Amino acid sequence: MNDKTPGSTPAPAPETLPLDSPRPCPDYPPTLLETPLLTDEELAASREAALAHCDRTSDLWLFGYGSLIWNPGLPTLEAVRGKVHGYHRGLYLWSRVNRGTPEQPGLVLALDRGGSCTGMAFRLGGPDTDAHLDVLWRREMAMASYRPAWLPCTLIDGRRVAALAFVMRRDATSYTGKLADPVIRTVLGCASGRYGTTLDYVSRTVKALRESGMPDRALEALLRRCQGSQ
Repeated sequence: MNDKTPGSTPAPAPETLPLDSPRPCPDYPPTLLETPLLTDEELAASREAALAHCDRTSDLWLFGYGSLIWNPGLPTLEAVRGKVHGYHRGLYLWSRVNRGTPEQPGLVLALDRGGSCTGMAFRLGGPDTDAHLDVLWRREMAMASYRPAWLPCTLIDGRRVAALAFVMRRDATSYTGKLADPVIRTVLGCASGRYGTTLDYVSRTVKALRESGMPDRALEALLRRCQGSQ
């Protein structure tokens, strides 16, 4: 059968890629605005504003839902499973330093509106708490992509506490919104930054959640669908 129409020109042969090369994704890398790091003064002001209502002589609670679970980076008096409502965990934050680069941003977890989230609640206290919070702020708030918020948190033993959590700012340039699987698959296949790959970050979080008795089945399913290069 001759399927050529008179006067038509043959279509060019499609470009082929090596079998081990990731397929290009039209929605990646994203176009992101430059975001300056907060100055020491801005970090201190943000921290003081978040803690303004706290009794600084009492212990406080911190809610971890991502890497804080397996790498809190500060001493804790207690670590117990807890649940917050009104927010859910997801890969909603582009990472241009820790798990990616400006040219190939990675992804990290954030709390976004809706649903609920189970994580680890850490009780902090002692004379060095302010110094530890300074380190925490430099880790989580360097680009002000998060909003510090005090969320009602129910601990596994029934206690109810107000826990400090870092919630996604939807007006931040690094907010991803809902990403399609092909984009996440591309990121997991190529993005790497100062602390390693996005794939390692997600895999370690999935493992830590399961080992702590609070598996995130949605995140596990996403990892199964998107793991590795395509």
